[in-house]
Amino acid sequence: MSLPDLDFEQLYQGQSPMGGAMPWDIGAPQPVLVALEGSGGFRGEVLDVGSGLGENAAFLASRGYRVTGVDGSPTAVRRAQERAAAKGLDVSFEVADATRLDGLEDRFDTVLDSALYHCLDEEQRHSYVAALVRATRPGARLHIFCFSDALPEGFPTPFRISERNLRETVGQGGWRITSLAPALYTTAVTPAELKGTVEAFMPGQSFDAAMLESLAVDENGRVRAPVWQLAAERV
Repeated sequence: MSLPDLDFEQLYQGQSPMGGAMPWDIGAPQPVLVALEGSGGFRGEVLDVGSGLGENAAFLASRGYRVTGVDGSPTAVRRAQERAAAKGLDVSFEVADATRLDGLEDRFDTVLDSALYHCLDEEQRHSYVAALVRATRPGARLHIFCFSDALPEGFPTPFRISERNLRETVGQGGWRITSLAPALYTTAVTPAELKGTVEAFMPGQSFDAAMLESLAVDENGRVRAPVWQLAAERV
């Protein structure tokens, strides 16, 4: 299984072995995002690319930013709109191809990518980075959280992004990298739930018990996956 083979619209409609549960939907903003916003990482008009069910976008809107969230899944966009409305927040959500971002040119001062980059293949990543340049104003900020090559062997993801990949794809794609460091990204699953989720997709998949035990978890027992935290400025 590779992530590009997954139909995210079907996943958000609940047509998967997981039902309606998403391993990346923690029902709240990502803790690393909350810390980033608290340190002054955002300014101006914000684009949340691959916004999913909209928890990060809603958090940023609650902090006073004008936020647009885009996702390729119409169901995710509809559900994100419903969640934001239930919170009384004004967030714009749109269906869009992240590798094109048509109609969003020259608008944004800050971009958030919370676990989209690693879902794209290398050709798509180059198109995506170029689309982000078109969507932003000169001097705009870009923040990316993506799975890193520090993930333990046996962790169920087809993509492990290297520092070199980010420096060559993002750093040579119209962005000047200002910070690139390891971080931990909170998932919605415990190690046992992670094992069950992947076995539902890939019957017969075996897991190394030591690998599962090695995973960092938060105070609720949810897996915290190693990611790169990248910050860049548009040149």
